[in-house]
Amino acid sequence: MKINFVDLHKQYQSIKTQIDDAIKSTLSQTDFILGQGVEEFEQSFAEFCQAKYAVGVASGTDALFLSLKALGIGPGDEVITQANTFVASAYAISMTGATPVLVDINTHTYNLEASTVEKAITKRTKAILPVHLYGQATYMIPLLKLARKYKLQIVEDACQAHGAISSGKKVGSFGIAAAFSFYPGKNLGAYGDAGAITTSNHSLYNKILKLRNYGQKEKYHHLVLGYNSRLDTLQARILSVKLRHLNQWNRLRIQHAKFYNQKLSTLNPFVITPIVHQNVSSVYHLYVLQVKMRNQLLRFLNERGVNALIHYPIPIHLQPAYKGLGYKKGDFPVTEQLCQNIISLPMYPELTTKEIEYTCQTIADFYQK
Repeated sequence: MKINFVDLHKQYQSIKTQIDDAIKSTLSQTDFILGQGVEEFEQSFAEFCQAKYAVGVASGTDALFLSLKALGIGPGDEVITQANTFVASAYAISMTGATPVLVDINTHTYNLEASTVEKAITKRTKAILPVHLYGQATYMIPLLKLARKYKLQIVEDACQAHGAISSGKKVGSFGIAAAFSFYPGKNLGAYGDAGAITTSNHSLYNKILKLRNYGQKEKYHHLVLGYNSRLDTLQARILSVKLRHLNQWNRLRIQHAKFYNQKLSTLNPFVITPIVHQNVSSVYHLYVLQVKMRNQLLRFLNERGVNALIHYPIPIHLQPAYKGLGYKKGDFPVTEQLCQNIISLPMYPELTTKEIEYTCQTIADFYQK
């Protein structure tokens, strides 16, 4: 059996008529840059995230960067985030001129904990950037209390967690701003690079609107130094179509994860299935296991047609690009252990029961041989 890690062709086929109509509408109207479809999507996505505003931008990285930039974060400042995330979480901080301060994470949820974050706070700290990693929402209440105590801002990295919930609220509604990526493989994915920022702060919203479009509020009136980071109308209309299906797609991902958990439970301690914090939900952008003999298992799966992957094999503090931060191997033991043990199994809404059973049986065969 051949099982893709993600199958975007299946998704397209399931909504082909709606997608094709959205593309034809854009081509007919020719409003390709900041057209009506962008504003319509922004309104719908803000409502989905339980925020007042959303601003469409060019990517998830830009969403993080522009959020921090609009808050005035820059050289001499520090922003705390976790060591086990995609490098863009740290890059966005560096792009402002500020310094990423990395911390280790919870052994079970792989997300930030307030007690660890508090130890890293200094006089230069301006913000905390929690990552809702793999689609599991971070437990936000302790972080919000910590931010109030030290007068810090919270910018959520929700790039992998469209629709996840923490303490009854959607991610994207906790921090002063939140960043989302619509990279094609995400739970809500465009057909190219795209992103958005959500916020309920009117002043920040207006700043971000200007920053994404050359610093202008109206054409040729450049009020601040800005950037070219706009969500294309074509992508916005595609995302509007997909947004209508997102809740159902997330429900299917959760069902798939439960089935994976059930099938793999007998393989403990060779396989440890994801643990979801009692106060949050996961929308399983990725289904990530901790396993023994990870590299051998990965080869075994791939040889038998299961396209498993690793997210992410090298933690940020051990990346050559961040050698200048001064961290060394051993500084973040939980992160480093995870990077050696984790493996991501195929996960997308259209995955079938038969495909999950085959994947789980293949894993069982590996440990029983």
